[in-house]
Amino acid sequence: MSDKKAKPKITLSTRRFMTNRLLCRKQFIVEVGHPGRPCVPRKEIQAKLAQMFRVKDENTVVLFGFRALFGGGKSTGFGLIYDNVSFCKRFEPKYRLIKLGLAKKKEGARKQRKEKKNRMKKVRGIKKAKAAAAKKK
Repeated sequence: MSDKKAKPKITLSTRRFMTNRLLCRKQFIVEVGHPGRPCVPRKEIQAKLAQMFRVKDENTVVLFGFRALFGGGKSTGFGLIYDNVSFCKRFEPKYRLIKLGLAKKKEGARKQRKEKKNRMKKVRGIKKAKAAAAKKK
């Protein structure tokens, strides 16, 4: 007796569609209709758009800037579809690549990285490895 409610359907539409040959991508505004449902996950929209535009790799579809309209039921955001993953990695900002899982986030706190860099500047040659490992408290 598993009574799972079926999720209400979502409707996707694009507007202001343009092909940007300089950046090797298609760009557009995405309108998502989702009545009776909270905001739709980005992965779900990404999969639907990939199916709509017959894209082989879902990682080439980049979505951002989604805002829900007051009262719910509709969200709008921006979408990009790159020709392939290499162009995506080349033109997309690093933080979006990290969100997509195409790049790794830097480890450690920013201050620790800066302190390490400055320690490395004070030494030369083989001693740099020791300076990098030093000062671990």
